[in-house]
Amino acid sequence: MLDIAEELHRWAEQGRDFAVATVVAVAGSGPRGPGAALAVDTDGTAIGSVSGGCVEGTVYALCEQALRDGETVLERFGYSDEDAFASGLTCGGVIDVLIAPVRAADPSRPALTAALAAAARGEAAAVARIVSGPADLMGRALTVRPDGSYEGGFGDRPGLDRTVAGEAGAFLDAGRTGTLEVGAEGSRCGAPVTLLVESAVPPPRMIVFGAIDFASALVRAGTFLGYRVTVCDARPVFATRARFPDADEIVVDWPHRYLERADVDARTVLCVLTHDLKFDVPLLRLALRLPVAYVGAMGSRRTHLDRTARLRAAGVTDPELARLRSPIGLDLGARTPEETALSIAAEIVATRRGGTGAPLTGAHTPIHHDIAPPPPAGAPAPEPAGRTGSRA
Repeated sequence: MLDIAEELHRWAEQGRDFAVATVVAVAGSGPRGPGAALAVDTDGTAIGSVSGGCVEGTVYALCEQALRDGETVLERFGYSDEDAFASGLTCGGVIDVLIAPVRAADPSRPALTAALAAAARGEAAAVARIVSGPADLMGRALTVRPDGSYEGGFGDRPGLDRTVAGEAGAFLDAGRTGTLEVGAEGSRCGAPVTLLVESAVPPPRMIVFGAIDFASALVRAGTFLGYRVTVCDARPVFATRARFPDADEIVVDWPHRYLERADVDARTVLCVLTHDLKFDVPLLRLALRLPVAYVGAMGSRRTHLDRTARLRAAGVTDPELARLRSPIGLDLGARTPEETALSIAAEIVATRRGGTGAPLTGAHTPIHHDIAPPPPAGAPAPEPAGRTGSRA
């Protein structure tokens, strides 16, 4: 739901009633992951997607039904061997989708509106909604903020509210979306309750050091991938808005001095394109000790060997050097700045998602590395807890 927060927040501000279908779980080669959503308002307007087209028509109709009857339901969609044109996933995957109304009088409306508003502003928030459990909990939600405060809840169950707020806060810290199971009275007490926790966090950072032509292409690629991109260079004549119109921020400073004060986290990627040892060595000495997702440096293999020797002399350890992606990027045979930017971006995605960078043609490994593999051949897909219908 939070992946379409900007549009849904507008609907909420306008007082519209709507229903949201959200992917809860995926098995096999599902087209979109947990948290992907499609919403339909009372006028029939639709935004978002749960499957990239495979089952959108059926999900749209289920959203209309939820608006009419006010019921929250969980549906399963899978591949249909009998009828290739039936409502199902022709990619062979299985997805569970939660369809829930969000109407003006619904008890979940304030909490959901708070989460949508935060996500639309680019702020961090997590929202937990009941997937399955006691009937009186269905349709309720709780929104958690980074400071641990929360809004909404699950009726007269303060223990459950506290437990879910703590668990959802952990999801938020990790920027994770997924399901969890707790007891209806909190902790592990009471009947089991399954919840979907969606996290919205600010965009991850990409910091590009070196205001060169390759950096301009990489900035565009980073923006396309959803990063908040900063360009840093000590030379004011090169680090200009005219040269980098797509950058979110342009900093004129020595790279290592800027990185010392920069706000980075476990999702941050650092791309060192300065290609100048007086910049590279102090910058990489610091970068390789930071808890960031990716550190890559441009240069030939000879440059890399020379730079590695200088980094060792500066006190950088072998485990720290093992984190360095250099020469930067995947082997695509890239020549132009745009091709090189694609090579770097591909390596960043592979690092983030656990990919190998190998061709998919002829391979037998999962396409989506962060999605559970399908059940064994001939075995039924696991039933979602509290399933109310099936579209397989």
